[in-house]
Amino acid sequence: MSFALRDAGCEVIYLGLRSTPTEMMTVALEEDVDVIGASILSGAHLPIASDLIAERSLHRLEHVPVVVGGIVPPRDVERLLEMGVDEVFPAGTAIADVVKRITALADSRQERP
Repeated sequence: MSFALRDAGCEVIYLGLRSTPTEMMTVALEEDVDVIGASILSGAHLPIASDLIAERSLHRLEHVPVVVGGIVPPRDVERLLEMGVDEVFPAGTAIADVVKRITALADSRQERP
């Protein structure tokens, strides 16, 4: 996905497979990112997303959207949204749709004062 976003003109900061939510938010703050994304293939999307949202608040980054993609069963999509995740991309979501939605989130973030 990072290559598709780069091909669409986005700057992508990839932290690797085992980055913690704390590390992700620290970098997000330092780099003044427009969107925070996590690809979760382990099935642990609910606890990881919960930790991401908590860390986002601790770092005072509530204004930065969080997106989650990966192995997410349909039954968990609404729960993730209720937790504060801004967009969920389950496995099988078309890459063009993911790129379109993430760039729209980034654009709307850039338009804010």
